[in-house]
Amino acid sequence: MGNGNCEASNNNNNARLAIMELANMISVPMSLNAIVRLKVADAIWEGGSNAPLSPTEILSKIRASEGGGGGGGGDAENLQRILRMLTSYDVFAEHIVDDGSQRRYSLTEVGKTLVTDENGLSYGSYVLQHHQDALMSAWTMVDEAVNDSSTEPFAKANGEPAYNYYGKRPEMNNLMLNAMSGVSVPFMKAILESYEGFQGVKILVDVGGSGGDCLKMILEKHQSIQLGINFDLPEVVGKAPKIPRINHIGGDMFKYVPKGDAIFMKWVLTTWTDDECKQIMKSCYNALPEKGKLIACEPVLPHHTDDSKRTRALLEGDIFVMTIYRAKGKHRTEDEYRQLGRSAGFADCRGFYIDHFFTILEFQKL
Repeated sequence: MGNGNCEASNNNNNARLAIMELANMISVPMSLNAIVRLKVADAIWEGGSNAPLSPTEILSKIRASEGGGGGGGGDAENLQRILRMLTSYDVFAEHIVDDGSQRRYSLTEVGKTLVTDENGLSYGSYVLQHHQDALMSAWTMVDEAVNDSSTEPFAKANGEPAYNYYGKRPEMNNLMLNAMSGVSVPFMKAILESYEGFQGVKILVDVGGSGGDCLKMILEKHQSIQLGINFDLPEVVGKAPKIPRINHIGGDMFKYVPKGDAIFMKWVLTTWTDDECKQIMKSCYNALPEKGKLIACEPVLPHHTDDSKRTRALLEGDIFVMTIYRAKGKHRTEDEYRQLGRSAGFADCRGFYIDHFFTILEFQKL
């Protein structure tokens, strides 16, 4: 009886600890947001040294980079509190001096994703994009996506859909584009190393290609592609730079897609409803010749739910889509995408799990 009571007590304690952690979890993304705003990762990284630094030393480097000459300023103790908490999530590594009087911090592999590269990109913009005021106001209304899914929480909180809202605010729009680039470039490098589906393609259409950056990377890797067509909204491609072998074409993917041997899209289907996805995929089907294919790169949910980092990242992203972009937009399983493809006329769907977050889905037209 005694052991049984002890075990029940431990289970109860663990349950209460678990719910306390979940209730306070907002501390994690908002502390991460603070670290990015303060440019802590760049201060520690300092060109690759990644030497463990005290919070005071980190603040000094931040002030120096801001033109303050390395003087004082800022609260080192409060910075340490943030660094300690994020160390428990493997963003930083903690180094305690022998006598225990001082803690120093370096970057883990996770923390290094926040370091600005030679092109000015990192995952930092992705963090900042998620925590802007307009988005934060939507998060208090997630229950509204259940009560009334005709309108997403963002639109209820801000009076209009996210894409409309961003379009009127260049600063928000630029942050979103930087966030997408920071995530997309590492992914594109990974798929270009491992995926062979672009071989034999002469004309490649990128649907929703923005400024043409991803298409440019594909064409540089595959010189056999004679022409790349960057297809996006007229106001988007109107700002796109001139790139060799790429034509920028403006239009509406719900009405038509330019013809090509293969069509590429990345992170497009996720933010639309099932019916809207069918329309987009039907436009792609109509633009392809026999044996042509649609190559879609999307976050794809696993069939079974577990507590792995991959599953959590995908399911958390699913709630983000539901809250910000479309109450019935969503991350889907491979089988759900296969069914959508068949409803648009495609024979089948093959998944290539090259990246941990994105999956390449190949839809074949017979």
